[in-house]
Amino acid sequence: MKIVIVGAGAVGTHLAKMLSEENENVVLMDEHEERLGKMESMFDLKAMVGLPTRISDLEAAGADSTDLFVAVTPDESSNITACILAHYLGAKKTIARIDNYEYLQPKNKAYFESLGVNSLIYPEQLAAEEIATGIKYSWIRQLLEFGDGALVMIGVKVRANSTIINIPFRELSRDIPYHIVALQRGDITIIPRGNDIIEADDLVCFMTTKDKIPYIRTICGKENYTEVRSIIMMGGGRIAVRTANLISNKVHVKIIESDMKRCRRLVELVDDSIMIINGDARDPELLVSEGIHDTDAFIALSDNSETNILACLSAKRAGVKRTVAEIENIDYISMAENMDIGSVINKKKLAASNIFQMMLKTDVSSVKCLTFINAVVVEFPVREGAYITRKPVKELGLPNGANIGGLIRNGEGLHVSGNTMIQAEDHVIVFCLEHVLKKLEKYFN
Repeated sequence: MKIVIVGAGAVGTHLAKMLSEENENVVLMDEHEERLGKMESMFDLKAMVGLPTRISDLEAAGADSTDLFVAVTPDESSNITACILAHYLGAKKTIARIDNYEYLQPKNKAYFESLGVNSLIYPEQLAAEEIATGIKYSWIRQLLEFGDGALVMIGVKVRANSTIINIPFRELSRDIPYHIVALQRGDITIIPRGNDIIEADDLVCFMTTKDKIPYIRTICGKENYTEVRSIIMMGGGRIAVRTANLISNKVHVKIIESDMKRCRRLVELVDDSIMIINGDARDPELLVSEGIHDTDAFIALSDNSETNILACLSAKRAGVKRTVAEIENIDYISMAENMDIGSVINKKKLAASNIFQMMLKTDVSSVKCLTFINAVVVEFPVREGAYITRKPVKELGLPNGANIGGLIRNGEGLHVSGNTMIQAEDHVIVFCLEHVLKKLEKYFN
């Protein structure tokens, strides 16, 4: 597949790396040569300098014959214009990164498609939805739903009080109502086998049904965590606005923003129930005066990853159990996890995973990114005659780094064992490392 990516910023470079590892024919274009850096020498792709709105540059990049054209520059107008031009030149499918939430409304979809823009990506909305989902459960690092909630995958950091640590997997009861698809221990991702054990401070990925979430909470020793009723946010950017409007009807929200002009704008953008405070959320005295000691969750959404990490550590010391940090530097994610700052949000990984889903040859219902592991969880619909229906799971020979977490059949979430026979029209939930995803396509074709 030929893919042209315009914009060598955070989203573009991460997506280019993912696709180059899958041996796709990737061209990465940016108008600033310094942004391209050493991408061409480090990864299997072509890097070129060019303007996204110049037809001759788009032609030189191969936009006229590309299967997928992705415009993810910092400028929304340039992205939309580039997609329109690429479509005019002959690109089969186009995707534009946007900053305006209005464009995502269903009534506007047909308009953009008529212009030649097939899909729109709004990373801040993806991040907000991730935060809003996770904030419902104060003891969970990440929660993903599949099949309208028929199955859920939850990431939990287990402590020494958990009842499932130091027990070989082969000794766990076969009747347990969950499937552990992966462990993260420091920088190491483990696809568990019979002799593996869970250790204290491991991040454990459980696949289960919604009604068994309280059971998972109990065995992980998280019963003392209270539900989130109040939140303090540091930073009033787009993620904060989208998140606050998603959760304000369920919890009490305060946004602390240092820029007075932005505070005035926030008053117009968010629900009336949300309190806007002009100040520096790094100031301990301000946090105390705003009730940090009685706050259930602290969400750090400033433009600086280091500031967000330090702010979450300070909130933890103040007694806040649920903390979330936006970290844009992927290299910092592992460090942040080792520092035990709480949940991590990275909008470029979320955006790249969504775009990656669109270029798979196999139809998928969703591809969801795990922020604490370089992995994804994919929901595959099963076609009649697909290879995965021909043998029991244990005989399929799935690639290393892939693990079937469960399946959805007639709307019901089911656990999978080695003897399970997958059927046509099932939806199979697969955990896999990012570089393994393309290898799974043949099982569902």
